[in-house]
This record gives sequence, structure tokens and C-alpha cells, in this order.
Amino acid sequence: MSGLALILREKGYEVRGSDTMDSANVRMLRERGIEVCLGADTDAVRSAELVVYTAAVSENDPELRAAREAGIPVIGRAELLGRISSDFGQVAAICGTHGKTTTTSMTAQIMVECGMDPSVHIGGVLDAIGGGVRLGHSDIFLTEACEYRRSFMSLEPDHIVILNIDEDHLDYYRDIGEIEEAFGDFLRKLPDDGWALGYGEDPRIMRQLEKLPCDYETFGISGICDYHMNNIVEDELGYVSFDMCYHGDAFGRVELSVPGAFNALNALAALALCHHMGAYMDLAVSAASSFTGARRRFEKTGELNGAELFHDYGHNPAEMRNAVYIARRRCKGKLWVVVQPHTYSRVKTLFDGYLTCTQGADVTLVTDIFAARETDPEDIDSGMIVEAMKKRGVNAIHTPGFEDAAKLIREGASEGDLVITMGCGDIYKLNGMLSEKTEEE
Repeated sequence: MSGLALILREKGYEVRGSDTMDSANVRMLRERGIEVCLGADTDAVRSAELVVYTAAVSENDPELRAAREAGIPVIGRAELLGRISSDFGQVAAICGTHGKTTTTSMTAQIMVECGMDPSVHIGGVLDAIGGGVRLGHSDIFLTEACEYRRSFMSLEPDHIVILNIDEDHLDYYRDIGEIEEAFGDFLRKLPDDGWALGYGEDPRIMRQLEKLPCDYETFGISGICDYHMNNIVEDELGYVSFDMCYHGDAFGRVELSVPGAFNALNALAALALCHHMGAYMDLAVSAASSFTGARRRFEKTGELNGAELFHDYGHNPAEMRNAVYIARRRCKGKLWVVVQPHTYSRVKTLFDGYLTCTQGADVTLVTDIFAARETDPEDIDSGMIVEAMKKRGVNAIHTPGFEDAAKLIREGASEGDLVITMGCGDIYKLNGMLSEKTEEE
């Protein structure tokens, strides 16, 4: 939402907004001259010509009700994104259950450094473009495309990258079959002269690609994929280097500055899209190698008692497992993992995944569930997760509030340890609390 607000402001619209609490995004918008109130402001809504809302807003929201009662047009965030993208000649959308923000960020940095001058919309903060959005002067619009509530169906893409199809958002989708169908429906929005790129070692993706009337190509580790890797090396900290190849011909050596084999696949996908859209590949490979990550994606936030502090946005068990793997490779002492489970529905539908995704940690702290857009159903809580984790051999402790977790970490973390907080709620605030303690000391 903050990114869309900035795009509209840059296009000359007067933009105002509201949020439930203060945050870095709220402060950033205010610094850019956009008025943001905390709490409902129905008077401000009644003077608007268009009201845009996010899926986190309920139908009973007072501002939403006020807009509808006043007859003001109301649209969802996804529809606005689609309208904005329709102004561009080439819309490139990156989708998948995991890795959208990182891959879109990588692609943005490559395109900018290759002089392609794209307009960009990502769901995170990328220092290389000065935030989460960029308005360029070419006809390229690069965006990540979210599958939640089929919001990506508001886009009219010319190029689609599909990274993976996995279980998530089962509060909306019936099962993995329906999730696959949704991605397939999005792919089929491509025009006859469109182009798709998919992970060629995912059978779900291949089933959907093979149904397309337009051209498609694949990326992956195996040489059977159009874009693939040769001479793959992973160092002791989890950083990967590889030769990027297209139909067997190498474009150059990619030496990643972000860890994890999954990030090697993200980089390969980003490079493949840029190659298809005409990037000069020597520059592209260099740009991919210099990418250091988007904010809140395995981001180092400080230190405490000689222990490194990290935060990762991962909130699906598969994403958290990847973050723990990277942390384990880097950690020289005890690995502390703090999990903030996100939404009651996700915890219930992916419960078994939560129980094992932190097995690589020495200590797992689990805070109370971050409700987000949901209300407490009173049939699931973090204590239940912890008890089930213990039965799987995980050293898990229920720390309901951030102060509970901070107390244990301050008392126990020492030189060589690594602390990583994980979640897409407000768990990042714990990192600030721990860093503040360091400053006091």
C-alpha cells in the first residue's frame, strides 16, 4: 500500500491514508509529504474521489463503510496495481509462493544497472532503488504478483516468472490443487505473443506451462532447463557461485552476495527474465553478484553481547526452514530462533510444518500468534505449537511477549551466537529492543 501511495503521488495525485499503528512505512510516507492518520478518519474518506483498501481491512471497517455510504468508488489494492500497470507497454510479473520480493528486487537492481530504466513495485524495501517503488522512463513495469485471494488476476502481464507453487493461504484456497489452478489461470492471462519462465523442476509449474499457447522457457539446476547452472559451489557460509548458462552457453560467473541455494535459483530466474528482455549480460551478471538483499530478508540488524542479530520476513514453514539453514551455516555458537506465527488460519493449516522448520536451532522461542486480519478462534495458540515441537525433539519455549523473549536472549546469548527473528508481523521490533539494550550497555 505504501508503494502504491508513492507511485500515485509521483503521478501527481493527492494521496492520504490511514493505518492502525505507527510504523517505519507511516513515517516514511509522512516524510514524503503524504498525510497518514492513525485510526479511522471517516471525514477524510468522505472527501476522497477514490478509496483503495488492502485485504487486511475487514468489510466492517468504518472508513470503508463511510466511503460506500457516500457513494465514493472503492477498489482493492490489487485492482489499483493493475490500473497503474496498464499504463506501460511491457508488464513483467514475478509470482510464486516463496521468493517473490527477493527475485523482483534482484531483477530491479539488474535492470537499473543495465540502463533499462524500469518502473518497479515490490513488497519490500530495496536500497538500490531507494525504497519499494521506482518510476522510470521506459515502457517496462516490473512488479511482484501475489496469489493471495487471486489478487494477481488484476494484472495484464506480458512476461511472467513463476518461481514455485506450494501450500499457503489455505484460509482462502481449498487445497494445493486449487492453488495450482490459480497460478495456471494467471499464466493464461498472457497474450499470444507473451512469454513465461518457470522453474523446470517443479511438476506443478510444468503442467501449467505446457497448457500455454504462448512461448515459455524454464530455469533450474538441471541442464534440461533452458536457463541452468554449471560449476555450482557453495562456501561454508552458504554463499553460492555458478556459471549461468542458456542452452549450454555460459554468460558468466555469478558470485552471490546473499546466501542460500534458493537465492541462487532466484538469481537465475532474475537473470533469465533480464536476458529475455534485452539486458547486456556482462552487466547483468555483475549486478546480480552485487545484490545484497531486500530489507527484512535475512537482514543483519545489530549485535548483542557479541551475538549477531538477524531478521527474516519468512512466515511460511518452508521459508523459515530456509532461513534457519542459512543461520546455522553462519552461526559459530548457539543458534537462537524466535518465531512469531502469522495468523491463526495459517498455523492451523500448516501446523505440522511449524513443528520441524526450526530443528536446526539450539533454542526456539515462540511468541504469541500475530492475528493480522483475523480474530482469535480460541482453538489454537502458541502453547500448542511449543508442546508439539517438544515432542519432535525441538528445544522450544513459549515466550508470549517480546519482553519474555528478550529477557532469555539477553541472559543467554554470547559471543559467536546468532539470533534470528522470523515473521511478517511486528517481530522485527524485538531486534530493535535487543539492539537498544546493546547501546545502553
